[in-house]
Amino acid sequence: MSTCATASLELSEPLAATAATALTWILIEQTGPWGAKALTESHLDPSLGRALDAACAGTGVRIALIRRPGRHADRLPGARHEVIVAHTVPGRSWVRRASVGDPAELLALDFGALGAGRHQDFGTAHLGGPVALVCTNGRRDRCCALLGRPLAAELAAAGHSEVWEVTHLGGHRFSPTMLVLPYGYAYGRLTPESAKEVLSATASGHMVPQWSRGCSGWDRPGQAAEQAVRELTGETRVDVLTLTQQPAGEGRWTVAVRHEDGRDWQVEVVQGASEPPRPESCGKAAATPSRMDVTSVREL
Repeated sequence: MSTCATASLELSEPLAATAATALTWILIEQTGPWGAKALTESHLDPSLGRALDAACAGTGVRIALIRRPGRHADRLPGARHEVIVAHTVPGRSWVRRASVGDPAELLALDFGALGAGRHQDFGTAHLGGPVALVCTNGRRDRCCALLGRPLAAELAAAGHSEVWEVTHLGGHRFSPTMLVLPYGYAYGRLTPESAKEVLSATASGHMVPQWSRGCSGWDRPGQAAEQAVRELTGETRVDVLTLTQQPAGEGRWTVAVRHEDGRDWQVEVVQGASEPPRPESCGKAAATPSRMDVTSVREL
């Protein structure tokens, strides 16, 4: 039986502008099994999962569960939970981390402030190298388990970076998918070799356009515009481009892209539908997922 990832690859579906959008991520360590809706279908208290999800509404914050690669034994009683909070807007990104005895402590955070990029002195600054988050939730989509778990295990064994499994990054059909902090770029259709290349580039302040799905700190039209300018110029440094996005009619946007050296581009983006129909996730009926197409790039 063909998987959603196989169908997407065979149809040459573009990776660009498919990253989940989140100004700020809250990543909570939770061992043990994960269900399809992990916040309420894991060993995390379901009522707490619902409360955390509600606290995120309208703030630009997205929550996911993480665990170390390998066997997923239940947590020992009294063990603490690692928490990583990351703001991913280019030029203003940061990563903070803490260890909590009870994830319910996170409800005391100001989620609006986190989404706006104010970390409120949560925990301590992450001073290490890249943090790799590989989607592995097979209850959500089997491609994530079949393709994601081996990738996470190999990266962890290589000691290339700090590696976690994560519950959901969106875009199962682009598995294996990986979000990399501190810059918040998502990547798809990775191999162990390309994933290591991505982590090496991230460590030196660069991104890799070839496997990029976009930066989660931008909306999808902005992700498309950024990718187009990077492909045009060959620029891979992460923090040198800033975007201003304006609607230009239903399903259309004009995105102004500025380089720190003073160059400017105007990018026209239109929302279309992916044809022919394909499953967005294994087991689902074929559909025509939306896509962002760049119709013009003009240097000003």
